Amino acid sequence: MLPAQHRMTRSTDFGLTVKRGTRAAQPNLVLHALRSDGDHLEAPKVGLVVSKAVGNAVIRHRVSRRLRHVARDVLHDLAPGDRLVIRALPKSADADSARLRRELVTALERARR
Repeated sequence: MLPAQHRMTRSTDFGLTVKRGTRAAQPNLVLHALRSDGDHLEAPKVGLVVSKAVGNAVIRHRVSRRLRHVARDVLHDLAPGDRLVIRALPKSADADSARLRRELVTALERARR
């Protein structure tokens, strides 16, 4: 579970991150990362997008739980004020947590370049 201060909840934050952030695609997910300008004092925030294309409600919730767990592990790599939106692709329904973690780390490295 992501701590409350790290959850992205406002649609404006999602839209801004997707629109202005750097996009990095992987086979099971797409990452949109918006770096902070350095003067933010708030915690980094992570948002998830898991559409109906991924599967039924049970599968979408399973993918969401896995992505939240994986995202929690990379929070220490983010600077204060950073924003991440993780969009699950349909293939993520069959991916295990280890694969999602590797893809998230790879996407985060690519987005930073």
